[in-house]
Amino acid sequence: MRLVVRVRPRGGRDAVEGWEADAAGRPVLQLRVAAAAADGAANAAVVALLAQVLGRPKSAVRILRGHTARLKQVEVDGLAEAEAM
Repeated sequence: MRLVVRVRPRGGRDAVEGWEADAAGRPVLQLRVAAAAADGAANAAVVALLAQVLGRPKSAVRILRGHTARLKQVEVDGLAEAEAM
C-alpha cells in the first residue's frame, strides 16, 4: 500500500499526528520526527517510525518520492488499507 505523509523534521519527538486532507481533499498522514533533515536522518526516522507503528520490519517500508521534501510517498509491503487507518 502507498501512503502520502507530511513530515515535520526536528519536531522534538517521533510521533504520528493523524490524518488530514490536503488541498485536493486527499488523505495525508502527518508525522513528526526528532531527527534533522540532514544526511538522510529524517528519512531514516520516518521509515523506523512507520515500521514500528504499523508492526512491519523496516525493510518493508520504502520512501518512493520526496526524499528531500516534507511531502513524501511511502510504500509499505503487506499493509491493508484498513490497517493503515
